[in-house]
Amino acid sequence: MTSFVLHGIPGSPYVRAVLLALEEKGAGWRFAAIPMGAHRREEYRAVHPMQKIPTLDHGDFRLYETHAILRYVERVAPGPSLVPDDPRGAARMDQLISFTNDYVVRQVSSVLSYNRRIVPLLGLTPDEQAVADAIAPARRVIAELARLLGEQRHFAGDALSLGDLMVAPHLSFLPDYAEGGISSPRTRPSRPGSPGWSSGPA
Repeated sequence: MTSFVLHGIPGSPYVRAVLLALEEKGAGWRFAAIPMGAHRREEYRAVHPMQKIPTLDHGDFRLYETHAILRYVERVAPGPSLVPDDPRGAARMDQLISFTNDYVVRQVSSVLSYNRRIVPLLGLTPDEQAVADAIAPARRVIAELARLLGEQRHFAGDALSLGDLMVAPHLSFLPDYAEGGISSPRTRPSRPGSPGWSSGPA
């Protein structure tokens, strides 16, 4: 099979989610890293017309939108399935992917992780009021994740799913800053070693 080429910014949770899927599937891949902010340059429109990340190339096929990329990798790459066979497990996986996009990103990553990790890298001043206002909503998000996980090994059951891979990179940022104490040990990723799982650049 032709190797996959992933375009994106190192450290991006969306990039890391795809890298995790490629690693779990045992697929060959190459990371075409771009500098932070380079996706906003006009020439990047040739890679992604909306100038977002990531974008996946597989031979002559180009695909963007993280969820679509994850589903494509699941369908075409060999290796263990990352989609539960049972309807309830699959529904929980889909719920977690939507929950990540609608709540984890908006109420945790876009405020807390952005101000504590990205803003300093850009040489800007964090919005401390925004951080303070985000604590209560972020706690509710983490509490719901903990409830959904319960005593299971993974969110959709016993086996790893695309839902786990989608949310884990966002949660892995939390221990890196003081406000990250909102997270529960049960909702923190615990599988170091793959390029997408660590909190550092992918």
